Amino acid sequence: MIVTRFAPSPTGYLHIGGLRTALLNYLWAKRNGGKFLLRVEDTDRSRHNEDAVSAILEAFKWVGLNSDEEIVYQSQRDEIYKKYIDQLLQEGKAYKCYMTKEELETLREEQQARKERPRYDGRYRDFDGVPPEGVEPVIRIKAPIDGSIFVDDKIKGSIEFRVADTLDDFIIARADGNPTYNFVVAVDDALMGVNEVIRGDDHLSNTPKQIVVYNALGFQLPTFYHVPMIHNESGKKLSKRDGATDVMEYQRNGYLPDALLNFLIRLGWSNGDQEIFSMEEMLELFNPKDISKSASIYNLEKLNWINGEYIKSKSRDELAKALHIEPTPVIDLVKDRTSTLIELSSEVNKILNRPTEYDPKSIKKHFKELNRTLLGEFLEKLKNGQDSCDEAFGHILESNGAGMAKLAQPVRIALVGVAQSPSVLDVISILGRDEVIYRIESFLASQE
Repeated sequence: MIVTRFAPSPTGYLHIGGLRTALLNYLWAKRNGGKFLLRVEDTDRSRHNEDAVSAILEAFKWVGLNSDEEIVYQSQRDEIYKKYIDQLLQEGKAYKCYMTKEELETLREEQQARKERPRYDGRYRDFDGVPPEGVEPVIRIKAPIDGSIFVDDKIKGSIEFRVADTLDDFIIARADGNPTYNFVVAVDDALMGVNEVIRGDDHLSNTPKQIVVYNALGFQLPTFYHVPMIHNESGKKLSKRDGATDVMEYQRNGYLPDALLNFLIRLGWSNGDQEIFSMEEMLELFNPKDISKSASIYNLEKLNWINGEYIKSKSRDELAKALHIEPTPVIDLVKDRTSTLIELSSEVNKILNRPTEYDPKSIKKHFKELNRTLLGEFLEKLKNGQDSCDEAFGHILESNGAGMAKLAQPVRIALVGVAQSPSVLDVISILGRDEVIYRIESFLASQE
């Protein structure tokens, strides 16, 4: 059974790149009838932020990527980590290192002077003397001294890490006893049964260290997939300005969760020319081996287009629920004109709410003498009630030999405040005769 995980660090919000990684793990596990797990990596007490934990969980709830088991918190697993550190010490696969910070700094300066890669020199690797007084030791794992570590990455292919260039006996527990990142990640993945690790390629440099931990503890290696990062349109790392912001900010900006997931799956993965994917289609088609080896490009226009397509596909009731309003025919009238829920709300309110002001540019362009005459005649026909609104509209145009826009535009200004709206006859139909009369009278009064 395939078991995947997503493991955020609770030092801030869940950003868009993290959500994409979580989605890839979720899809691959679910497609294969496996499990998707969530682990909060909160071992760094100094950076832990309880609000960030809540924000991360809120984001997962919003998009519907639920963990199949109880969420694991690393801060609650100290005894587990201590057990495995003690095991490595007893087996001679790890050791106590009494090197002071001053000694380490001196070593680094000497190595830099010789133009060597800074690395720990192993001076306490086989130490059997008397420990120096007053020094709390760190615990280092015995890494290979030479040779190479190979990562069989299912996206990037086989990658070689030469030990001399990339590894030393790295620290697995600090002087205060707290375990380090690469140690706890390997232990947790193994104990949680995670056998497929899909993560950003910014973690690739951590992988050989984690393999050392796996091998030292006799754990079976998972399958690795390192996903290229998301870049902005200039090919640089995505920043907050480009969209690498809190996932919940997308909710606040009027994006639908299923549209956001659809957008994210298309970053670096495709199925021919298909752009719109339901969750069912994602589950049926996604395979992480098909992820591009190149960085994907964040495109806000594409996100807006996808979100607009999802808005079009939603029912009136679904959109009303999302907007927290009662269902109204206006939603169906304007939804094809919008790309976010904020725009949809604005368009709905523009029709439902009486205008409090009128766009001066629209008035200057569309409210000349003929327009004023036509609008006045239309108002009188509505008030005498003999014709329907549509009939009154048609009769005015026909009797004056005027084109549609000559009457439609001033009516739009009177009804919604600007000269842009859906079909003016549709707007009139939704508002009803009495409301249309009121709005036209109010507009004409404002122009006297």
